[in-house]
Amino acid sequence: MPQILFVEDDKDLSAVVNEWLTADGYTVEVAHDGLTGWEFLRQYNYDVVILDWNLPGLSGPEMCNRYRAGGGVAPVIMLTAKSQITEKMEGFDSGVDDYLTKPFNLKELSARLRALLRRPQAVVTNVISNGYIELDVVKRRITKGGVEVHLLPRDFELLEFLMRHLDEVFSSEALLQRIWGSDAEATSDALRTSIKRLRQKLDVGDSDAQSFIENIPRVGYRLRRLT
Repeated sequence: MPQILFVEDDKDLSAVVNEWLTADGYTVEVAHDGLTGWEFLRQYNYDVVILDWNLPGLSGPEMCNRYRAGGGVAPVIMLTAKSQITEKMEGFDSGVDDYLTKPFNLKELSARLRALLRRPQAVVTNVISNGYIELDVVKRRITKGGVEVHLLPRDFELLEFLMRHLDEVFSSEALLQRIWGSDAEATSDALRTSIKRLRQKLDVGDSDAQSFIENIPRVGYRLRRLT
C-alpha cells in the first residue's frame, strides 16, 4: 500500500483529501505545518509527498529544497493557488515533480499520483563521489583522497548540495535560499566565507582559478566535475 505524506494547513481540505486517498488505497500521514512535515520527511520514507505551497513554519518549496538536497527521491506534488508561470518555475526548480493548482479535482489528484508511482524509483546511495572527494550523507563524513576532512555543518550542506548538482551554475541568491533558507545569517558574505573554507579544506591547487568550486563572474558558482 503506497505511503503518502500530505502537508496542508487547511484542515478541512486535508480531511477531505485524506478520506479520499485512504478510500483510494493509500496510507496517508498528514501534517498541518511545514516544520512538522519536515520532521516526518526526515524520519520516514514515503512513496509520494504532497505539499501545499504556503505553509506556516516552512514553505512547500523550502521543504522540497531541503528534501532534495538531503538526497530525498520520492516524487513531490505541489498544491497551490499560484498559477503564474514564474511561480511554477520556482516550484519545479525546488525539485517538484508535478504541480496542481487549487481548486483541484480529487480524481485528477488520484490520476497524478498513479502516474508518478509508475515512474521507476531512483537509486539512492549514501556516498557521493567527485574525483578525490567523497561525501557520506548518513555518516556526515567527508574525505579528500581517503583522508577525513572536518567541515562546519553549513559548509557540509553547501558541499553536499553542489556535489548533487555537478557542473550546474547557481547564483548566490539561489544557494542562499537552498542552504540557508530564511535564516537571518543568509548573506552574501556568509556564502563567500563558506566557499572560502571549502576551498581551503578541499582544493589541491594554489589559486581560485584551479579551485574545484568555480566562480562564474556576474553569474554565480558551480562545482567542477573532477577526474
